[in-house]
Amino acid sequence: MRQYETAFLIAPNLPEEERESLILQMAEVISKRKGKMTSQDSWGMRKLAYPIKKFEEAYYVFFNYEGGTDIPIELERLFKQKEAIIRYLTLKKDLKENKRKKTKGKTKPEETDIIKKTEPQEETKGEDETVPIETETKEK
Repeated sequence: MRQYETAFLIAPNLPEEERESLILQMAEVISKRKGKMTSQDSWGMRKLAYPIKKFEEAYYVFFNYEGGTDIPIELERLFKQKEAIIRYLTLKKDLKENKRKKTKGKTKPEETDIIKKTEPQEETKGEDETVPIETETKEK
């Protein structure tokens, strides 16, 4: 079974009784399709970042659930049929632990960001001769 998170926004002009029945109807889809609701979170009425369908605010609802691939497909089909749902999004959660990958061939940021200015060094050639070595200076 895969884990999903579905968020949907309900229009603010929908009465509270209808809004609660709509949320229950969407939650029943998960149980009917042999899924398991992990958590259900209602944030309530929130201001939108930008107007959606001429609404400045909406009622936010989040479902976290486990189930087959048919559950998000069915939820999406129902969301499209309901005019009260103004926006929705379903994410498939990754069960793998986030591990930081090592990058090959890249230097550490400290080494590339520092401007190196060094004095010319001398290299000894035999016992009596010294030859200056040119070093690169990195400028930004």
